[in-house]
Amino acid sequence: MVAAGSSDSEAGMQWAAITGVIATVSVFAIAQGLSYPLLSFILQRQGESPAMIGLSAAMTPIGFIVSSPLIPALARRFGAGRTALTCAVLSAIVLALIGWTQNVYLWFPLRFLIGMVTNPLYVLSEIWVIALAPPARRGRLMGVYSTIISAGFAAGPLCLLAVGTEGWPPFLVGISAFVLCGICLVSVLPRLPKVGEAGHRVSVLGFVPLAWLLLFSVVVAAGFEQGVLALLPVYGTHYGITETRMSALLSVMIAGNIAMQVPLGLLAERLTARLVRLICIAITVLGCALLPVLIETPLIWPMVFVWGAVSYGIYTMSIIELGDRFTGSTLIAGNAAFALMWGVGGISVPPLTGSTMDVLGAGGLPLTLGLLCLALAVASVVGRRKA
Repeated sequence: MVAAGSSDSEAGMQWAAITGVIATVSVFAIAQGLSYPLLSFILQRQGESPAMIGLSAAMTPIGFIVSSPLIPALARRFGAGRTALTCAVLSAIVLALIGWTQNVYLWFPLRFLIGMVTNPLYVLSEIWVIALAPPARRGRLMGVYSTIISAGFAAGPLCLLAVGTEGWPPFLVGISAFVLCGICLVSVLPRLPKVGEAGHRVSVLGFVPLAWLLLFSVVVAAGFEQGVLALLPVYGTHYGITETRMSALLSVMIAGNIAMQVPLGLLAERLTARLVRLICIAITVLGCALLPVLIETPLIWPMVFVWGAVSYGIYTMSIIELGDRFTGSTLIAGNAAFALMWGVGGISVPPLTGSTMDVLGAGGLPLTLGLLCLALAVASVVGRRKA
């Protein structure tokens, strides 16, 4: 009876820790989701060109890329908990500095810094969820995690509807969110597992040959998401579709992402994450082929809903498989590599797709993204025993 009681107590603490970490990362997502459109609106009011606004926004993912290889060493040197907590505090400080300066040129280094300091917080939180999730329930838990992250990013812009985009109020919301993120983290730190702080050291680059197919999947998922968000409205203008309708299509696509990650996670528990990832890739390719056919018909609405679900499902399945295959310092190196590849995909694929559209017209969007996903499908089948 004592052993059973002890087991129940440990399980309760584990679920409390999982809840605390997910609360932490959800608040973080709201802060991030708020800051991107806020800063773009401010720069637009200042009369900056779209190119300058885009270049300014690129500083944050560049910060992600630069900081990712440093995360395993920071976790070993200072501890994962202390590193994440410090990053939450620094994120609030840097966002306050951004609000104080209101200068496009000073924002370049500051937006780079906010990418540097928020990335470890995100990566370490994700690692804790993976490490805490019972293997038999990892699929559904990572589905919940992906859903909450997506909902948090979507909720960020909604906060701007409540507080506006002028003056300090929107910045105070973001700063308060990062502070709350730190408070949530402090409340669960004693219950969190020690990750990446001992044992065999694996670098981010050293992880690449261990799971190159998972990393390629992350590049494709990130590039697809960013490419569609940036260029689907441009694609719609070729067919004379209004901005309002294209914005609504993007909203439906995001809704599919949010709504379907838990069902996909449950399916992964039954079929394996690798198989579900391959299914997601195949349906994403099919969506690319159907886009020109359905764009002017009512069937486009359910199509983009499913498209949003399965395209982001590629990333969710990759995270589940990462947790199934790796632990300890290898897991932290792998997750940092995921963050690095997400930055690479997000920065490289949209310009490539846009350049193809310049040459081939609107059809360059589904063609580029479809070929990228098709390459991943082929690699997944050919390399399934090697990655």
